[in-house]
Amino acid sequence: MPKSAAPLGLFVLLLFAGPAIAADENVAAKRPNIVVFLVDDMGIMDTSVPFLTDEAGQPQRYPLNDFYRTPSMQRLAERGIRFNQFYAMSVCSPTRISIMTGQNAARHRATNWINPQKNNAGPHGAPRWDWDGLSPQDVTLPGILSDNGYRTIHIGKAHFAPEGHEGADPANLGFEINVAGAAFGAPGSYYGEKSYGHQTKRKHHAVPGLEKYHGSDTFLTEALTLEAKPLVAQAVRENIPFYLYFSHYAVHAPFDSDPRFAANYKDSGKPAKAQAFATLIEGMDKSLGDMLDQLEQLGIAEETLVFFLGDNGSDAPLGHQHEVACAAPLRGKKGAHYEGGMRVPFIAAWAKSDPANPLQQQWQIPAGAIQSQVADVTDLLPTILDVAGAAAPKDHTVDGLSLQKLLTGKPDPQRKEQFLMHYPHGPHRSNYFTSWRDGDWKVVYHTLPNEPTTGGFIQFEDGNYELFNLADDPFESTNLAKSHPQELKRMMQGLIDALVAHEAVYPVDDAAAPLPPQLP
Repeated sequence: MPKSAAPLGLFVLLLFAGPAIAADENVAAKRPNIVVFLVDDMGIMDTSVPFLTDEAGQPQRYPLNDFYRTPSMQRLAERGIRFNQFYAMSVCSPTRISIMTGQNAARHRATNWINPQKNNAGPHGAPRWDWDGLSPQDVTLPGILSDNGYRTIHIGKAHFAPEGHEGADPANLGFEINVAGAAFGAPGSYYGEKSYGHQTKRKHHAVPGLEKYHGSDTFLTEALTLEAKPLVAQAVRENIPFYLYFSHYAVHAPFDSDPRFAANYKDSGKPAKAQAFATLIEGMDKSLGDMLDQLEQLGIAEETLVFFLGDNGSDAPLGHQHEVACAAPLRGKKGAHYEGGMRVPFIAAWAKSDPANPLQQQWQIPAGAIQSQVADVTDLLPTILDVAGAAAPKDHTVDGLSLQKLLTGKPDPQRKEQFLMHYPHGPHRSNYFTSWRDGDWKVVYHTLPNEPTTGGFIQFEDGNYELFNLADDPFESTNLAKSHPQELKRMMQGLIDALVAHEAVYPVDDAAAPLPPQLP
């Protein structure tokens, strides 16, 4: 994996370079605590908080916003800023490794979700993709933070490397503490009565390290929260600034209904699995609220910066991945090349606002604001490093940019509104595709447009190319590839240039013939 070579690409997770600093009282007083609250498979519409806006830039509610119940997200959004065009990779491991390294998946080459037991490149998948994932030799965000005096805590889902590899354990990747993180991405079960998978057919996905809750009625989301709170409290007692990477297994399948919230959806008219998915959303939201409460009780909310986001588009069981259903009005879902597969909720806020706080004066975040400029998960690393007063090694390429200006609610004219999503794999929901966003335009190139997927064959009447103007057509209803040939050629050249700059790898039609994108 080309993560640290200078000519290679970047990924973000926010630090500042410098020698390791002892975690004494003076240092702790100058540096904020940092929480990344990451939700699995949560898209931008899986919340009661409206992220999409109308023509005047005001929040616009859609039916799904009235289906879900996320008061803690609303609480956080009211204290800070939410982004309505924030992108992640369309599947989980690529996003998670991008957060750890600050590099786009095309550069770090973990371009698919990592099957813990076998190489899942796909029959035409790029043979040189990084199925091995992260290793202890890689530069990571928690590693940098740990070297700079932060207590680094991993809670929940990891999915950084396959079984038998050192990177499967977050404790080998810069985290001083790992609770429940392993090679797999989905829990065996959310139920304590089933020992989180140990007493099911899904033992190979049994969540480790939570034996004290086995046989109880403690839902997995709650167990992780109960584990996180004393670790945060301990860091506060020891006067050590902390980086908490709280990565929920929720809301990934299996869609086990959380009994604490089931009654809220029984009359919704939605299918049973969709109701269960909604309970997972509400349980995750309760966890967020519980952590915000604890930060206030510990007296550190004013000096704790929270970043809330999803790792890919929604996987709500409401419809086919290429239709408008689970992310309505956006098209597509997790794994898809449409916006519903890559747009995720993103909120940045101080856990409690205090304009007089020196840290908050340095990082001023307006309350209840919406940022419409394009940003993505690679921006996390440089942002957090800036916040922490740390820096990545000079020979480590970072693709993202600090969000400091965007967090003020103002535009940043120096930033290009671009996003690259490269998926040289199959069979999956969207096979062998690359998507390139540049300003208002978006192009999707399908290397093998007729490959079978889990939902049948995908047929494109315009061949390998899909072209959309997201300003005029935010919900991708009209393919302009044939009617705008010059724009298509311009966008495809940008896509090709981006892949070359990131030293991307490509699908193959045999072991010796890579299939890079072609101009129309």
